[in-house]
Amino acid sequence: MTLISAPLAVTLAALGGSAAATALWLKRRRSYSNAQSVAQAYDRWTSDQLLENLWGDHIHLGYYASCHWWREDFRQAKGAFVHELVRWSGLDQLPPGSKVLDVGCGIGGSARILARDYGFDVLGISISPLQIERARALTPAGLSCNFAVMDAMALELPNATFAGVWSVEACPHMPDKQGYADELLRVLAPGGRLAVADWNRRDPADGAMNRLERLVMRQLLDQWAHPEFASIQSLQRHLEGSSHAAGIPITTADWSQATLPSWFDSIAEGARRPAAILGLGPQALVGALREVPTILLMQWAFATGLMQFGVFRGRKPAIKAGQDS
Repeated sequence: MTLISAPLAVTLAALGGSAAATALWLKRRRSYSNAQSVAQAYDRWTSDQLLENLWGDHIHLGYYASCHWWREDFRQAKGAFVHELVRWSGLDQLPPGSKVLDVGCGIGGSARILARDYGFDVLGISISPLQIERARALTPAGLSCNFAVMDAMALELPNATFAGVWSVEACPHMPDKQGYADELLRVLAPGGRLAVADWNRRDPADGAMNRLERLVMRQLLDQWAHPEFASIQSLQRHLEGSSHAAGIPITTADWSQATLPSWFDSIAEGARRPAAILGLGPQALVGALREVPTILLMQWAFATGLMQFGVFRGRKPAIKAGQDS
């Protein structure tokens, strides 16, 4: 495949750099133990400012319009992802002023686009206090975009509050996938739209993992505080089977090819913007090298089909005239 073979120079450079960090990578895993372990991992990623300096406002993957990914701007691809998911999910059909919840908002990049470009009244939530602090600092005054520290597994929000619920790459951190689906749909108002994007594992019905895949999967879970990945099929079942679904049909799509270049591009960005790393000191350079092996494993997993990038959309049925809410 072109996407796998084209960036050979990036691969070789990344492998060379990763060799220096392999021992640290294997020794200092960020295994999931509870919600606090997720919060602590994101607090560390936020406090050192490495990801923000290198990748900008967005931690999530980018959306690439062509196979010539090296011609596209990495940060623009991340912004393009937000607009593409808005259009695909139908969120752009909501009127300005609609209340939208961003579950797992990071430092607020998507939330600010939703508020600025679509006129939504956005609440972004994260379990990481430092992410929320940074999101608030980066948000201009007057933008209808607020942030709160909150656990996605137990949203401190009333039922049927939001016309739109948005969640990107948050589900892998959730120990109870059904509970996560229930909370998203509980706060979604009748007539409201759901937009979810997720890192998903291959469904067991499509083939059991071989020994190599099991070893890779173990690292993908342990390195970035993931208890487990859902498959596209299983998360769809969780959403449709929720007690709060109200008969909502969930449409899915696989965006693996459109997002796959993000992994190599996230490493290449270090070569394009060396000052973003070196300006933070030697510790940041070690931290950057420490992430390279996991990024390469993620690229391999998505390129081979062990992992898939799933997107999910649905519209909750509106309440009919005369029907109780």
